Amino acid sequence: MRILLVSQFYPGPNDPDLGAFVAQMSEALERRGNVIERVAIDHRGGSRVRHLKLGTGSVAAARRFKPDVIYAHFLVPAGAMAALASLSSRTPLVLTAHGQDVRNLGSIPGVRQATAATIARAGAVICVSDYLRRELVTQVPGAGPKAEVINSGVDLERFAPADQATARRELGLEPEGPLFLFVGALDENKNVVRLAEAFGRIGSGQLVMVGDGPLRAQVEAMPGVKVVGRVPHEQVARWMAAADIVCQPSLVESFGQATLEAMACARTVVATRNGGPPEFVTPEAGVLVDPLSTGAILEGLGAAAEMPSPNPAAREAAEGHGVDRQAERVEAVLRRVASRG
Repeated sequence: MRILLVSQFYPGPNDPDLGAFVAQMSEALERRGNVIERVAIDHRGGSRVRHLKLGTGSVAAARRFKPDVIYAHFLVPAGAMAALASLSSRTPLVLTAHGQDVRNLGSIPGVRQATAATIARAGAVICVSDYLRRELVTQVPGAGPKAEVINSGVDLERFAPADQATARRELGLEPEGPLFLFVGALDENKNVVRLAEAFGRIGSGQLVMVGDGPLRAQVEAMPGVKVVGRVPHEQVARWMAAADIVCQPSLVESFGQATLEAMACARTVVATRNGGPPEFVTPEAGVLVDPLSTGAILEGLGAAAEMPSPNPAAREAAEGHGVDRQAERVEAVLRRVASRG
C-alpha cells in the first residue's frame, strides 16, 4: 500500500526528539511492506507559514506520489492540510488525534469548525486512547461513528530491560538512594514543579529530568534535581535503564508515551490518573496519582520505591502494546478506508 504521511511533528536534524512516536509508527508500517512518502515539519518554532508549506507540500506530494491513502497525524493543522490534499487528489484520508489537537478545540477560535470539516472528509479517526476518543466526540459529535482507539505503541526492542549499573556508569549517575526519572517537556501540564516539591520531601535519592521548557530554571534550582535537557529519542531508553522509578504525574495525559516506554524497560512508574495511563498501567506496574496533590505524588513516589526494580510485571504489561502490533491495527484501518475509495 502506498501511504502519504502528513505530520506537523517529525524528528529532524536539530530536533531529533520531535514527534518520535509518529516516526516509529511510520517505520513500523514500512516494515510491513508499505511504501511511505512523508511530508512533515521537522523542527520547533517558526511562523504559521510552515503550516501553509505543509499544505502545499501535501497537495503536491499527493499528485506526484499517487497514494492509496493519506494518513495524517494531528487534526489541525496537519489534518486540515492533509484534507486539502485528499480533496484535490480524491484520495481517502485517515486522521490520528494525539491530544493537544483535541484540547485546542475549546481554546482556540475557529479550531472546532476546522476540525469538524476535516473529520467530515476523513474515512476514519484514530485516537490514541479511549479517554481521547471520548473527549473528541464530546467536542465534535460527528466524529463518533469514525473514531476508534489504537495507541501509538512502544518499540519493544529499543525500550527493553537493560543493566542498571552499566547505564548509571555510562551516564555518570551515582545516586544515594532511589533514582527517580522524569522525561518530557518542563511545563505546567507535565506538573514538574509539584513533582520536584514532592521529591524534595523524601530526603534521599535523586530526581533526574530529561527535557526542556519554560519551567527549567525553576526546577533546576530545587534540591536534588538534575536537569539534563533534551536528548534524542534513541537515548531515552538508556536514562530509563539507569532509573528505579519513572515519574509522569502530568495534569492530564492523552496517552502517556513515556510511561509506556518506561514500563517496556521494566521500570516501575508513577503516572497521572487523568487521561490515558489508567488504560495500560496495571497495579503491579506502577502507581496512579492525583496530579493536583503534592501529597498524593509524594505517597506515590514512596509506594513505587517499595516495588521491584527492575519490575518484570511492568514489562509484561507493556508487551501488549508493541508498536508492530499497533502498526498492524493501523494498517487494517488504512486498507479499509482505501478500499472504500
